[in-house]
Amino acid sequence: MKIAVFGQYYQNNTAEIVSKVVDFLETNGISIVFERSFLASLQEKNIVSQNYTSFSNASELDPDFDALISIGGDGTILKAATFIRDKNIPIIGINAGRLGFLATVQYENIEALLQKVLVKDYIISKRSLLCIRTVPEYENFKDLDFALNEVSVARKDTTSMITIDTMLNNEHLTSYWADGLIVSTPTGSTGYSLSCGGPVLTPEVASFVVTPMAPHNLNARPLVITDDTEITLKVSGREEQFLISLDSRIAAVSMDTTVLIKKAPFTLSVIEFKEETFLSTIRKKLLWGADKRN
Repeated sequence: MKIAVFGQYYQNNTAEIVSKVVDFLETNGISIVFERSFLASLQEKNIVSQNYTSFSNASELDPDFDALISIGGDGTILKAATFIRDKNIPIIGINAGRLGFLATVQYENIEALLQKVLVKDYIISKRSLLCIRTVPEYENFKDLDFALNEVSVARKDTTSMITIDTMLNNEHLTSYWADGLIVSTPTGSTGYSLSCGGPVLTPEVASFVVTPMAPHNLNARPLVITDDTEITLKVSGREEQFLISLDSRIAAVSMDTTVLIKKAPFTLSVIEFKEETFLSTIRKKLLWGADKRN
């Protein structure tokens, strides 16, 4: 087996997690390939000393990897997706901070759950993504034109609202007068969209959510649409530019830009274990069933 390892930030418990992961993989004869920047930070802090094979971009990550281990939080998995792209390499999210919706493997369960990976005792959760095209085109979106969580448009350099004229399959939906608009996947429904009042979708639902940010019209509500819908956004406002974000990647574009959003032609595979399912995670994360009155 060959497994890639990626991390984005150094948390207080990263050293213990990396040591536990490396010890397990090496004991079981699994080849380890680190993301280059992460490896450099680990070597600088003397967490690992061996000069492991490494990768630094998507082209160096071959489709024949058995899995990619992401050490961090959900944001680290979003970054990992930019390396995996359409290679269909499954992701294992090991949590290095607060409980996440994607990074669900906890420190105390690392060896037990990685053992399940060796015998393929897990479930593959296929996560849909969004892709965008802009008119005119921008260099920012030519290579990384997809998002696992959401695509959003938002105001820039102003406290004034923007108007987002929204079309679904070339039919006019409405013009939102708001701080911005979020189009989220089922995976992203527990992120930015949820904080703006959107619903939680289970990962397998073939839908997207359109959620306005702080709309001026109080009757503007989140809308669930089928994931084969093509969305067209045209933004207007007092400033010359507005912001487009794809997960954590953001760029400023001119007000005459048209944004076209649709389902990406590939999915991302996330490894889930029966001990850490999506439903058990949202129960913990959202405190469902917990009586906090005492």
